Formats: sequence, structure tokens, C-alpha cells
Amino acid sequence: MRFLIIDDSSVDRHALASLLESLGHGVDQCASPTDALEKVEQGQYDLVFLDVVMPEQDGYKFLRTLRLNPKTASQYVVFCSSKKTPLEINYGVKRAGANDYLTKPVTRDSVGQILDRVATAA
Repeated sequence: MRFLIIDDSSVDRHALASLLESLGHGVDQCASPTDALEKVEQGQYDLVFLDVVMPEQDGYKFLRTLRLNPKTASQYVVFCSSKKTPLEINYGVKRAGANDYLTKPVTRDSVGQILDRVATAA
């Protein structure tokens, strides 16, 4: 599988990338949604991990951009955020339109559960 991580935190990006690579997956990284849009439009990712809180553009706004674009509307997107309350998780999935939600710090088990759901959805 091939993944894209969009997160302004280099520490969080590299931690998730290292975990995914250790599981045998290909990973690309972007520090901002602006840098990521063209990559997502090329349609080469099985899943996009998207941070919610970023200075340039938040993840909710970027996800709306993806969902309104015919090239990216069906992209599987998982919010990956330190926002952990049930209300925030529910908003991310039910209202904002993410396919799933992962809370930071990520663990091998939590990422594995997400990957199992992606495989099931495919």
C-alpha cells in the first residue's frame, strides 16, 4: 500500500512514516495541504493521513477541497490528530467527512486497526 502523510509537525510525520515503512508500506510526506493537493490529485495513494490543526490551512478545510474535487472525492482520508474527545472524533468523521480518525500519539496497534479497515473497504 502507498500512503501520504500531511502534517505540519515533522516529528509526527516522521514517527508515522517510520511505523508505516516498518510494516512494508510506501510513504510520502507533506508539511502542508498546499504541497499535498497535486500529489493527491494524481491518485496514487491508498490512504491519506491528514492532521487537523495546521497553520496554513486546517485539515477540515483541506478535506472539503478534496471532497468537492471529482479527482479526489473518493480518496480514503484518515484524520490523524491530537484532538481526542468523542465530540471531535465524531465531527471529523460524521460532519467533516473523513473515512476514519486516528489519535496521536499513534501506536502500531492503532495504525494496524486503520489498515485493516482500509483493506476491508477496498
